Amino acid sequence: MKTNSRMKSYYAVIFSSLRSVEDTPGYEETAARMLRLAEKQPGFLGFESVRDQHGAGISVSYWQDKESIKNWKNQADHLFAQKKGRTVWYLRYKIRIALVEDEYEYRK
Repeated sequence: MKTNSRMKSYYAVIFSSLRSVEDTPGYEETAARMLRLAEKQPGFLGFESVRDQHGAGISVSYWQDKESIKNWKNQADHLFAQKKGRTVWYLRYKIRIALVEDEYEYRK
């Protein structure tokens, strides 16, 4: 994600999840395809994700505004992936949407 000290506020969609024990075919491929598709959506700013060895994960996508988030949530391919996530890939998940008003970072 491109950042600078003059960046205006933006939104973070925080997706915390627990994967099912079954590592069903298609998950990794679908996740990669969804990221490529999200990157093409108007208002998309960036993405970060981590998952531990027990299947718990947190993914954060960054968006210019709430309208961009709504459009992504309702995008046809993403709707299909959401349904598959609920029926096969996740035991549970929670989505939070937060307004980011400031940021800073350290890089060595």
